[in-house]
Amino acid sequence: MQPQQQQQQRRKFAAAFLAFIFILAAVDIAEAGKKEKPEKKVKKSDCGEWQWSVCVPTSGDCGLGTREGTRTGAECKQTMKTQRCKIPCNWKKQFGAECKYQFQAWGECDANTALKTRTGNLKRALHNADCQKTVTISKPCGKLTKPKPQAESKKKKKEGKKQEKMLD
Repeated sequence: MQPQQQQQQRRKFAAAFLAFIFILAAVDIAEAGKKEKPEKKVKKSDCGEWQWSVCVPTSGDCGLGTREGTRTGAECKQTMKTQRCKIPCNWKKQFGAECKYQFQAWGECDANTALKTRTGNLKRALHNADCQKTVTISKPCGKLTKPKPQAESKKKKKEGKKQEKMLD
């Protein structure tokens, strides 16, 4: 019986060995398939670069919005797409909502024009926006009139009325 057991063991070993070789061959084929994929990516490079429009807010003149992108290419699967974007609400919108400037102090008042000016240098541009390097703004000269602190005076009146009611 021992010779039969040895033959069975040899057959099992041979089957396991063949299975191992089969698995190695399958892995080699899979790796060869992966090497072909970069060629497909080369075809995709025939597409042009994405060109993005300015961000258009969903509501108002700042906050969340969308921009559209387009690209050229005969073999491109996708030539248009939409992307979410955000326009910060604290940026000076008169120079473009996607351009942020660092401004200098206000200059002296020009007696001829009754205006004072200051310049700003481009600090940051979102999504390759077309921004001017420097901008100049002006405003009328004159005394800055501070608004009366109405909130404080109203509080004092309310507190005075409360104290009167408490005294009564």
